[in-house]
Amino acid sequence: MSEWPRLDYTADKPTIESLHLLLQLVGKLPLRLLPWTNHSWQVTLRMTPRGAITRSLPGGARQFSAELDFLDGTIRVACDSGSQSVLEVAGKPIAEVHSELSALLAALGLPAPLYGRPNEIPDAVRFVEDDRPRAWDPECARRVHRAFLLADRELVAFRSLYRGKSSPSHLFWGSFDLAVSRFSGRTAPPHPGGFPGLPDAVAREAYSHEVISAGFWPGNDACPQAAFYAYAYPTPEGLGGSAGLPGAAGWNGELGEFLLPYAAVRTAPEPSALVQEFLDATYAAAAERLAWPSDQVVAATPAFGRPPTAP
Repeated sequence: MSEWPRLDYTADKPTIESLHLLLQLVGKLPLRLLPWTNHSWQVTLRMTPRGAITRSLPGGARQFSAELDFLDGTIRVACDSGSQSVLEVAGKPIAEVHSELSALLAALGLPAPLYGRPNEIPDAVRFVEDDRPRAWDPECARRVHRAFLLADRELVAFRSLYRGKSSPSHLFWGSFDLAVSRFSGRTAPPHPGGFPGLPDAVAREAYSHEVISAGFWPGNDACPQAAFYAYAYPTPEGLGGSAGLPGAAGWNGELGEFLLPYAAVRTAPEPSALVQEFLDATYAAAAERLAWPSDQVVAATPAFGRPPTAP
């Protein structure tokens, strides 16, 4: 049996949407409590054995974190005093979670800048007004969490092979994807923006420099299947016709990205090898067409306990 769990976006969509909106709510805390870091990296969450968590956040003279626990359907607020407060969120309307989380933070004497609405979602409803019922299938939430953890493992390994500027493997709660980005150091043409629910200024800052990104998402309406993806900005001419990709991978012209279906990874004899082949091949194709320095990949495989050896 594969260690990669079954995912089916069509069947899992109600719970995936609930997870996405809850992460949006948690993500408003670092957005408004941490100083802006290039490419919006201050807002991202990291995967944990139970869910996705903020980095340490300032609350006056105190520090705290907020974690969405996928496994038991809660938001956990941990303080530097050693205390932890747990809020049940599974199956609750977002407006109710918003009210209860705001009250919990206020009772702890912590800031609660949870106003506004979700980002990168068409026709998003303000948190305080979103009283629609929300689905929560515990088994689905566990499967989605497990898939993100395994994808994180692969992206962490891939990141370790690059000498240049790169992001950690981190979760963007706006688009609900796990991503690693590599940079050449050169500036890029101004991005046209146009993402729903995302200010153009944020998109332009995010893509201010040449980037080759790869990641994983559980699916969305534009791409209703879980997949690994890779793309470059700016997109070099001919990238979609690149050869040398794993057989299951291909170019999605509508998205302007390479996709490797999650289902192909799950059923592959060696899932990790397939993911790494996809990540390596798509990076090589984009880097060649963008004329990136050829000495930035420092190792063929991750190194443990010592610096990597050049390939």
